[in-house]
Amino acid sequence: MSDQSPAADKVSLRATARQRRRDFVAALDPLAHRLAFKVVPSPLARHIADAHIVALYMGLDDEAPAQRLAPQLKAMGKAIALPRVIDRLGSMEFIEWNADDVLVPGLYRTHHPDPTGGVVSPDVIVTPLVAFDRSMNRLGQGGGYYDRALARFPEALRIGVAWSAQELDAVPADPWDLPLDMVLTEVEVIEGTKA
Repeated sequence: MSDQSPAADKVSLRATARQRRRDFVAALDPLAHRLAFKVVPSPLARHIADAHIVALYMGLDDEAPAQRLAPQLKAMGKAIALPRVIDRLGSMEFIEWNADDVLVPGLYRTHHPDPTGGVVSPDVIVTPLVAFDRSMNRLGQGGGYYDRALARFPEALRIGVAWSAQELDAVPADPWDLPLDMVLTEVEVIEGTKA
């Protein structure tokens, strides 16, 4: 049993998981990196067949680049949205995005479509993460933005996108942490019980 509080455990786990992700991406073959996440695998395509709006994110640094899924999702007839961080209190909304739209700078080095483009309610929310486990628990950055967004859209399919090296045996989950329905890595689609 750890002497640390659960919050301290998560802080320590985030630091370890981020370093593990950095090391993995640094060692990844450049061609494999460029090809990763450019295809919507058939298990995922089946689960989102009836979805109209898919919320992606623009990967930062060594995060898995979810935005690479956009061209194929558009070809499948899906509208794409990106998150816009509204404030430092954990508020976020989703704005429809087309690949040729200019992105404007937001908080925390994020970029998003112009907010006048219209806020949307996604049917699928693709989330970044620091770590995940096979129980579909997700360890995020710690700001609670996606936790709040997932709670606001309880019917949306929750999909984590991550490098395979981000998988841990167990990720601590607080009562407010909503489990993912699926995780997409560069090598597999991991389905939860709801998916």
